[in-house]
Amino acid sequence: MTSSFSANDLPKRFDFTDAQKRIYASWEARNLFAARTGTGREPFSIVIPPPNVTGALHLGHALNNTLQDVLIRMKRMQGFETLWMPGTDHAGIATQAVVERRLKEEEQKTRHDLGREKLVERIWAWKDQYEQRIISQLKQMGCSCDWQRTRFTLDETCARAVRTTFFDLFKKQLIYRGKRLVNWDSFLQTAVSDDEVFHEMVEGHFWHFHYPVIDPLPGEPDRVTVATTRPETMLGDTAVAVHPDPAAALDRLEKELQQRLAAAPERERETIEQQLENISERRSSMLPALEQLRDMANDGRQVLLPLMERPIPLITDEWAKPDLGTGCVKITPAHDANDYDVGQRQQLPMINILEKDGQLNANAGAYQGLSTTEARAQVVADLDQQGLLGEVEDREIDLAHSDRSKTPIEPLLADQWFVKMDKLAQLAMDAVTDSRVQIFPERYAKGYLDWLGEKRDWPVSRQLWWGHRIPIWSCSCADGSELEDLQQWLASVPGDLSFQLELTSEQNELTRVSELVEDTSEVHATVHLCLPEEHPELQLQLVERGFVQEEDVLDTWFSSALWPHSTLGWPESNEALDTFYPTSTLITSRDIITLWVARMVLMGLNNMEDVPFREVFIHPKILDGYGETMSKSKGNGVDPLDVIDKFGADALRFGLAYLTTETQDVRMPVQLECPHCQQSIDQTRENRELPRVECDSCKQAFSTQWARSEEDLALPRGAVVSERFEIARNFCNKLWNASRFVLINLEGYQPAAVADEELAFEDRWLLSRMATVTGQVTEALEGYRFAEASRTLYDFAWDEFCSFYVEMAKARFQDDKAAPVARRVLAHALDQLLRLLHPLIPFITEGVWELLAAAAPRRGLDEPLQQSESIMTADWPVPDDSHRDVVIEEQFALFQQILGAVREIRSRQGLSPRESIEFSVRCRDEVADLLKPMDGFFVTMAGATSVGWGPDVAVPENNATVRVQDLEVFVDLMGLIDVEAEIERNQKLKERLSGQISGKEKKLSNQQFVDRAPAEVVERERESLGKIKQELALVEEALARLGKSE
Repeated sequence: MTSSFSANDLPKRFDFTDAQKRIYASWEARNLFAARTGTGREPFSIVIPPPNVTGALHLGHALNNTLQDVLIRMKRMQGFETLWMPGTDHAGIATQAVVERRLKEEEQKTRHDLGREKLVERIWAWKDQYEQRIISQLKQMGCSCDWQRTRFTLDETCARAVRTTFFDLFKKQLIYRGKRLVNWDSFLQTAVSDDEVFHEMVEGHFWHFHYPVIDPLPGEPDRVTVATTRPETMLGDTAVAVHPDPAAALDRLEKELQQRLAAAPERERETIEQQLENISERRSSMLPALEQLRDMANDGRQVLLPLMERPIPLITDEWAKPDLGTGCVKITPAHDANDYDVGQRQQLPMINILEKDGQLNANAGAYQGLSTTEARAQVVADLDQQGLLGEVEDREIDLAHSDRSKTPIEPLLADQWFVKMDKLAQLAMDAVTDSRVQIFPERYAKGYLDWLGEKRDWPVSRQLWWGHRIPIWSCSCADGSELEDLQQWLASVPGDLSFQLELTSEQNELTRVSELVEDTSEVHATVHLCLPEEHPELQLQLVERGFVQEEDVLDTWFSSALWPHSTLGWPESNEALDTFYPTSTLITSRDIITLWVARMVLMGLNNMEDVPFREVFIHPKILDGYGETMSKSKGNGVDPLDVIDKFGADALRFGLAYLTTETQDVRMPVQLECPHCQQSIDQTRENRELPRVECDSCKQAFSTQWARSEEDLALPRGAVVSERFEIARNFCNKLWNASRFVLINLEGYQPAAVADEELAFEDRWLLSRMATVTGQVTEALEGYRFAEASRTLYDFAWDEFCSFYVEMAKARFQDDKAAPVARRVLAHALDQLLRLLHPLIPFITEGVWELLAAAAPRRGLDEPLQQSESIMTADWPVPDDSHRDVVIEEQFALFQQILGAVREIRSRQGLSPRESIEFSVRCRDEVADLLKPMDGFFVTMAGATSVGWGPDVAVPENNATVRVQDLEVFVDLMGLIDVEAEIERNQKLKERLSGQISGKEKKLSNQQFVDRAPAEVVERERESLGKIKQELALVEEALARLGKSE
C-alpha cells in the first residue's frame, strides 16, 4: 500500500458527473486517442458514420458510437495502431431546410430574397455555431475518436475528393444528364432518392371518371371509365390502357390462386376463396367489355381527355389489370412511376403539369397556379358538373412521403444528373459475393445485393444551394454551325477538361417530352463541360462564351460515399491513407445499407481499386415497447443526454450494448419519470402525447414536451427514460461497491508471485472462470456479439465475482497467514475484470484503475509488474489456459444453483437469515462427490447445514422443495413454520398453477394459434407448460407431506 492511498478516503459512490469530465480531459491531455503512422503495429481503423453537422445526439447515434468505441478501445488494448476517424456531414437538405425555416419565421424571407451567396453564408454561420454541439455530446459519451483528424464533408480535403471523383466519372461517361421521373419534394423543392422515401397509409378516395370515346361505332361504348386516387394528374394524361389479353390474364390469376388455395393453411383459405369468387364474377360481368375495348385499342381508337379536350389514344398494355378497378387505367407518364414505364414502352408523350413548388403550370390549362390540393377539388367538381364523375369510394391509400420534409412526394419528370450504375454496381456486388467485404449478420447481404442488382442509375443532383455545387458549365447552341464553332474553341483550350454533347432532338425522343412542357425548338444542342478543379480565369472565359454553371448541388450521399478514403486525404498520397485504408470495419444501421454502404463500396473500388472496409456490422434498430420507431416528434424517444445526466455515460453505454443482439430490431419499453417523486410511469400511446401527466404515485402533475399553455409550461418537466438504463446503473454501482471492498481490504498489500499450491479452492475457481470468461468476451466482441459479451460480463461480475468470490474471500482477510495471497489474487482479479469491462464502461473502470494503482501499483500472479497509468493503455487480457479447471467450474456452477435454491426457500418461507436451517439434496453419487467439499460455504454464505447428499437421502417430513435441473433440494421446515399457513399457501399456489396449466393447454389445443404463431413461440409455450406441471407435482407432493404431519 502506497502512502498516497488511504481506504478512509474512498467515496461511497462513484460521482460520474465530475469524474467523466476529469477523466476525459486527462485522456485528451495525454493524447491517448491519437493514431500514428510508421509504428510498425498492425492497423485497425473505423470511420464514424458522420452525423448531421448541426444535429443533436439521439439514441441511434448513442448506440452506433457506443459499439464503435467498444471495438476501438479493445483493439487499442490488444496492441493495434487504432484510428477512429471522426467527422460530420453537411446534410444538404436537412441543414438548408433548418436555416430556410428560421429565415421565414424570423425575417419573413425566402432563400430567393437573399440569393445564393447570402444564403450559403447564413448556413456556414449556422454550421460554425452548432458544429461543436454534436462533437461535445459524443465526447460526453466517452467516444475515443482521434479528434485532431476531424473532417467535414464540405471541408477542403473532402471537397477535393468530391471534385476529383465527379470529374473522373464524367470523363468515363459514367455521369450524364437526363430527363427522368424523380421523387419530388415540393416543400423543399428538390428531388430525393428512393431510399429517402417512406410510405404511410392515409385516408383518401378512389374517384371514377368517364372519358368519352371519340366517334364510337355502333355497338361500341360511348365512354371508358377509369379510377384514380389523384384526380388532378388526369390533366397530364396521354393515354388510357386496357390489357392486351384480359381473358388469359384472368385465367393465369385464377390458376395461381387455386394453387395457393391447395397449399394454404386454414386461416388463409377464406381470403383466397373470396378472390376466386371475384375473378369468376369479373369474368362474367366485365370480360366482354374489356375485350371489346382491347379490340378498339388495336384499331387505333381514341378517347377525349375531359376538361382539357385533348384526344388521347386507347392502348393495350399489361399494366392494366383486368382483376382490379375498372380494368382500364389512365396513363400519366410524367407523374407516376408505373405510367412512366408504360410511356417508355408505348412511346407516349410525357406532359409535366407541375411547377417545382407543387403548383400547376401552364400545361394544366385553366388550373394553372392552383396547388395540387386545390386542383384536385376543382377537377372533381368540374367533372361532376359535366356528368363525367362516377362512383367515389372511401379508401386507405399507401402514400409516399419525403423522409426529409415528411410531406407527400410528387413524381415529377425533371432534368437530373445521374451516375450510371451498371458497371459500378456489379463491382460492388462482386466484392460481397467473393467475401472481400463481409456483412454481419449475413442476412443483410441479401438486401445489399438485391438493391445493387436492380442497377438503377443514381440521381445525384439536388435542387439546393448548400452542398458541393456540380462542377458543370453548360452552353446551348441554336444550330449546327454554332455547335461546330464552340467545339473548335473547346479544342483550343489548354488543360484537362471534359465535355459531353446533348442533342435536344435525341433527348426529347428518348423521353418523348411533349413540347407543351417547354419550348426547346430553338436549341439544337447543349454542351456540358466539366473542370477537374477550380480555374477562375477559364471560368470567366466560359461565362463570356455563354456557358452557365449548373445551379444544383450533389446529393449528400455522393460525398459520404467517399468518406473512408476522402477523410484520409485522397486523392493525395500520404502515410495515413497507406496505413489505414482499407479500414477494418464499418458499424452502421440497416437503414442506410443501400444509401451509404453499397455506395461506399462502389466508390472505393472506383477510386482506390480496393474495398473501403473488410467487414460491415449492421446493428439493430431500437424501437419503443410498442414496436414503433423512437422519435422525439412522437414523444417516445429517450434522450441519451438525459440518461447521461441521470445515470452516467457508462450506464448509457452498457445498457445499449446489452441490447445489441443479432435480431433486426430491439424493443425498449419507455417510461416518464415524475420530477416530484422520481417514480416511473409506463408510457402508453395515450399519455405520450399529453401536455401534462399526473403521477400515479404522488398524484402531482408534470409537463411533457407537448406542453404549450402557460399553465402546463409552469409545471416541472418529466424526462422520457427507460428502465433498461437503470439496470445498467445498478450494475455500475455494484462494480463500484465491490471495487471499494477490494480496495479497503488491500491494506497491507505486498506484491509477490503466487504459486499454484498457495491458491485456495475459491481462488482456483475464480481464475478458471476468469480464463473462460476472457475467452468468451474476446470472441464475442470480435464477432460483433455485443449483447453476449455484455451479459457474460454482467453475470460474471455480479454473480461470480461480487456475490460469490468476494463473499468467500472475506474470512481470509482476518487470517494473517491467508490474507497476503487473498489480497494478491483479489487485486489481480479486479485488475483483469476492469480491463475486460473498460471498452463498455470506460469512466468507472478508469476511476477504479487509478485507485487500484495507488493501492497496488505492481500486480500479477506470476511476476508482479508496474501497471500502466491509464487503463486505456493496459494490455487486453489473454485467457490463461493453465488456470482452466473444468471440474472446479462444474462444481461451482452446481454449488451456485443449490445455494440459490436454499436462499429461495428461506425467502419464500419468510425465514430469518439468522435462523439456521438444514437441507438435503437428492442427486447422483458423482454429483454428491463434487458438492460435499463445499459444505462449509453453505454454512458461511446461507446459514445452511447439509444433512444428506445422494440418490437415497431421507426426505424431511415437513419440507420445502426446489428442483434444480435433475436435482431436488429439500429444506427441513420442522419447527420453523406454521403448518396450517403453509398448507394454505400451497393450496393457493396449486390453484394458480392449475389455472396456468389449463390456460396453456387451451392455447396449445387451438389449431389456429399453433398454425399462425412462429414455431419458436409454440415451442416456448410447450416448454413452459412442462415446467409448470413439474412445479405443480412438487406442490402436490409437499401438500401430501404436510397433510400427514397435521
